[in-house]
Formats: sequence, structure tokens, C-alpha cells
Amino acid sequence: MAETTSAPVAIIGAGLGGLATALRLASRGIPVEVFERAATPGGKMRTLPTPAGPVDAGPTVLTMRWVFDALFAQAGTRLQDHLTLTQDPLIARHYWPDGACLDLHADPSASRHAVKAFAGAKGLADYDRFCARTQALLSAFDAPVIRSPRPDVAGILRATFGPGRAALPYLMPWATLARALDGTFSDPRLAQLFGRYATYVGGDPKLSPAVLSLIWQSEAAGVWSIKGGLYRLAEVLADLAAEAGARFHYNTHVAAITTQGRTATGVQLQDGTRLPASQVVFNGDPQALAQGFLGPDVCGAVRASGHKDRSLSAYVWSFAAKPSGVPLGHHTVFFGQDQRSEFDPIARGQMAQDPTLYICAQDHGHPSSDGLERFEIILNASPSGSTSAQPDEARLCQTCTFQTLAKRGLTFAPEPQTDALTTPSKFATLFPGSDGSLYGRSPHGMMASFLRPTAQSRIKGLVLAGGGVHPGAGIPMATLSGQHAAETILRARTSTSRSPKTAMPGGMSTASQTMAPAPSRSSAS
Repeated sequence: MAETTSAPVAIIGAGLGGLATALRLASRGIPVEVFERAATPGGKMRTLPTPAGPVDAGPTVLTMRWVFDALFAQAGTRLQDHLTLTQDPLIARHYWPDGACLDLHADPSASRHAVKAFAGAKGLADYDRFCARTQALLSAFDAPVIRSPRPDVAGILRATFGPGRAALPYLMPWATLARALDGTFSDPRLAQLFGRYATYVGGDPKLSPAVLSLIWQSEAAGVWSIKGGLYRLAEVLADLAAEAGARFHYNTHVAAITTQGRTATGVQLQDGTRLPASQVVFNGDPQALAQGFLGPDVCGAVRASGHKDRSLSAYVWSFAAKPSGVPLGHHTVFFGQDQRSEFDPIARGQMAQDPTLYICAQDHGHPSSDGLERFEIILNASPSGSTSAQPDEARLCQTCTFQTLAKRGLTFAPEPQTDALTTPSKFATLFPGSDGSLYGRSPHGMMASFLRPTAQSRIKGLVLAGGGVHPGAGIPMATLSGQHAAETILRARTSTSRSPKTAMPGGMSTASQTMAPAPSRSSAS
């Protein structure tokens, strides 16, 4: 049943969390105004131009498809009616310095066969035990954490001491991901492979909790690619929200969230325009609030424990070239010698000299007419706020990346130049208040997952969404945060539905006359 009210919800930021919030609310008939400082939607889901077309320069892996099926269904449509999704038969290809290669597949039996060929019968037994434990972890955390608007510790305990008992070794207070994997796998290469999942949320395997191993189950359940690149998801969500009535204002910087007492009352734009709103959704790094990027009134909206420890950043190459040498999958990982040689320098704020290199081959064997393919390469890095000064950082990263790959048998022609690189300091500029961190709060420590802010901030009427908010970073998690934000607003409106509804003085009507709805981008994509 559609909501009927003239009071708008103001959403700051058109990342996936903000887009999911906007679509959910607009599809219920609630007036929504979205303010985005960039020229396009998507937030960290962004593209850069290349001779072969736009290349993804942000997230590259889509998992947990059920999240998006549910969101589209709530909007009265179907995901497959707007996007062409293909499940990748190869989850990822992995190479080690000695030339060893292991493919993990969407078909579980194919993965088991590959692991046995790679690591022998003992390696397969270790892998089977790991899969059982991570499946139990997922079962224990799915309803009380991933799907819940706030973590439910009692629910985790009930699940863990029930069918999820196999997960217990990974839930002990001392169980870091690296330690748990070392105790599970006799082959250190398999421990290194699954330890990489800590970096999915910006963590070091030696310091991140073992519970992050459940990320493997989200990939094992299906990795999807989108025709046209993952950025198409952001475009479609923005278009659907606009069709449902949400109004998008791009190249519009919100300077402050206004309050009265301890209640959010609207937003103030950079040009001084003040726009009242019934609720405000902030889709950005929670640390931006604490650092005053949205004005002094909301500096205390999030507890310090929810933002002060920063996750990792990355060096990200986005380019088009002709590859030659070792065969790539859609997703390919080149591991360094060991984790210490990568993460110890990063912990000191330095560039890793023996990094793990992740490559997304966006076109995956389907080059353009001139033979070019689009690629994204990601190296883990310290956030810009913790890095030691390194002269000519971009040139050092170029040398490190492409000389390392050449030694491993992979070259690109032409080799990308430094203008194809996004550094941690550039991410800090793109996303104010982030310090270049890409995943919000650090995942280090047993209680990290429980310290992230939830949708309801400490200020009435100010709701949070995004990868820095529960349930965490990543495409499906950020989207779920938007769902939680929308439900928080819907519950608040339901609780006051018996009160007389009156339009706010000086409401959005006057401002809206000068802010036209964003045009659809479907024809341009």
C-alpha cells in the first residue's frame, strides 16, 4: 500500500545504499530527494573511460543475488527484466609464484576435483572440512546478522549451539582468520587463498576474525557478471527509483545536515540553500559525520567505536589493452610469496613490494573490434591517512604491478600509464571523510562486526546507509544497508501515522521547481 505524505526524505549520496533506500521508499509512494555530489550515481561503483568503452573502477564481484531479486520485487518488477546476468562457471583462477594454478568452480564437484588435483587427498579433506565449517558459519550468521537490521548475538548463539556447532572452532575469541586457516589446511597455499577474503572488507587475515571465512560461501553460491559491467546495476537502480518518483540532483554538494534539538530537520546545500525534510539518510562513510563534513550538529551521530579504526584501501588500475601470456579467467588472482611480505609493509603505511594482484577481465575473451579488452587490477594498500610519504607513488605502483605480472608471464599492450590509476589519496578526495579507506571501519578484532553503526543514528530522523554501516562492505551488504534504512524510515512513519500530517513550512515545492528530475540514463548505456 502506497504511503501518502508530502514530507520528503532527503538522501545524501547515490551509492548502492542510497539507491536501495530511494527505490524502496519511492516505490511506496514516499517523496524522495537524492543529492549526489558526483555527476552520476553509484558512489564507489564507478567507471572510467577507455578506448574500448567504460571500464569498472570499483566493485567487480556480484554475489548473493537474492538481495537484488528481493529489492526489485519490492519495487514491483524483476531483476532479469532490466539487467542481463550471467553466472560465471569459474568463480576465480589462482596463480602462485611457482606457476601452480587452481581454479574454483560454480560446480562444487568440479572444485573438489580441482582441489584434489592441486593439493592431494589431504588437501581435499581439509577443503571439505573448511566448506562444512563455513556453511555452518553462514547458517549461524545469516538471519541474526546479515538479514537483520542489527546484530542479534542471542540468535547467533542459538544457531551456533544448534545445527551450526561445526562453526565453533571459527568463533573462538582467539580465532583470527589466518590462525583458523592455518589450523584447517595442511597446504599453506590453500590457507593463503581463503585468507584473501579478509581483504574483501579491508582487513589483514592475521588480524581479522575467522568468521570472515563465510564469505567463501557467498561466492560458492554463485558469482554473477552483468552485461555492460557492474556499473549497470547502479544505473538501473537510479532509473527505477526516478520512475517511481524519486528526484535526483547530481553535481549537488550537501554542506550540512540541519537539526533542531537532537532531530534532523533537513539539509543545507553548498550554495546556502536550506531544504527541510522529514528524515535524512546519509549514504557515506560514517567518519565523515564525526569529522564535521556534514556540519557541527551531527558530529556525535555515530559512536567513535563505529568508525575510528580504518579498513584498508587499494591501488586500482582501470584500462583497456591487449593481454598476452598466461590465460586469465573473468576473475584471476596472482598471489605473492606469503602474507607477511604483503601485509607487513601495508601495516607500516608502505606499498607492498610483493603484493597479491587481483585482475578482473571485464570482457573476458571478447575483445573489441580492435582487439582491446577492459581490465581492472587491484592491489591492497593502506588508507591515505596512514601512509608514509613515498615520492612518485603512482610510478612506483606502475613498476611494481606490471613488472610483477611480467615475471609471472602476463603482459599488456599498451601498458597502462599512471592516469589509469586510482590511489588511496584519490579515493580520499572522491569520498570525503573516508581517509581513503574503501570499506569503512576496520574488520580487525572479534567484535568488529558488532561495532559498525546500524541504520538508526544517535540523532532522531538521521538514518545511515552504505558499506560503512551494518551489515558491512560489498555490493550485496551495502544494498542490504539501504533496505534496512528504508525499513527504519517506514517503521518510524508507521508509528506516527495516527498523528495529523501537515506539510512542512517552506517545503521542497519551491526548491523542486529549480531542481528538475534526473533524465533516464537507459538510452545512454
